[in-house]
Amino acid sequence: MQNTHAPLIDTYNRTITSLRISITQRCNLSCIYCHGEGESISPRTLAHPQNEISRETIASLVRAARAHGVRRIKFTGGEPLLRSDFAEIISELPHMKDISATTNGTLLSECAHDLAAAGLHRVNISLDTLQPDRYQRITGHNVLNSVLDGVAAAVDAELTPVKLNMVLLSGTNDEEIWDLIDFARASGDVILQIIELMDFTGVSGSVDMGGIEDTLRARASTVITREMHRRKKYLIDGAEVEVVRPIDNSIFCANCNRLRVTSDGQLKGCLLSNDGLVDISNATEEEIHPLLEKAVAMRKPYYRPSV
Repeated sequence: MQNTHAPLIDTYNRTITSLRISITQRCNLSCIYCHGEGESISPRTLAHPQNEISRETIASLVRAARAHGVRRIKFTGGEPLLRSDFAEIISELPHMKDISATTNGTLLSECAHDLAAAGLHRVNISLDTLQPDRYQRITGHNVLNSVLDGVAAAVDAELTPVKLNMVLLSGTNDEEIWDLIDFARASGDVILQIIELMDFTGVSGSVDMGGIEDTLRARASTVITREMHRRKKYLIDGAEVEVVRPIDNSIFCANCNRLRVTSDGQLKGCLLSNDGLVDISNATEEEIHPLLEKAVAMRKPYYRPSV
């Protein structure tokens, strides 16, 4: 890819190479720990989906961002599969190194192959438990079998590697880590991501992540440290397990290469901050270039080393 505009580099010397685009606030689950991609819920947008970021704006944004060196796109929600035009959104994008989506998986079995044909490369699927009663307690809905069908469909459609996102909740699902590892191993090209709880909703349930990593390390044949985000990958008897620890993690923030986009078309520098939102909802592709530069110039790490 040949860039035609300068790279997007913030004042902390972090180069933006990824966009995380929320395309709806709507969701068919009610997960107890949901952070809503850092957006305050808008009754106006929920009641009137026509206020969601448009297909045309998404395509213009991605084309503009690509010219600045952005090469990865991740779609989120809410639940992105609730957008009836999601396959069309993907099909209208320019060529990118990686186009992925994070989904709860409940609707995925119906559309995995269509999304792959449209150009989606891979998916992350939220799966915190394999126990139906626990799944209903965490999400508010008894649809675990639909999610498991979605995992199988994603593997079959080669939306791989499929990453399973397991948010650890002490006393709720922390005893299921090895069950999820076994499930990932048996499911094909699947990686388990064990994610530290980001408690935005008053849910208690933080887990000793250091102790979890010690246990994984003791069982792993290989441990790989990823450069980004202080994230370790453990290879255990043919299973691949990553641990995501964003809390109070200055390294995580120092290496952040992602710019976020809200479901109503605002550029957002950080999940944990609503400072410096930049509206692109009615901007043309040419107008988006300086708006990207403006948003990136205002970014700052949420966690910074104490001085």
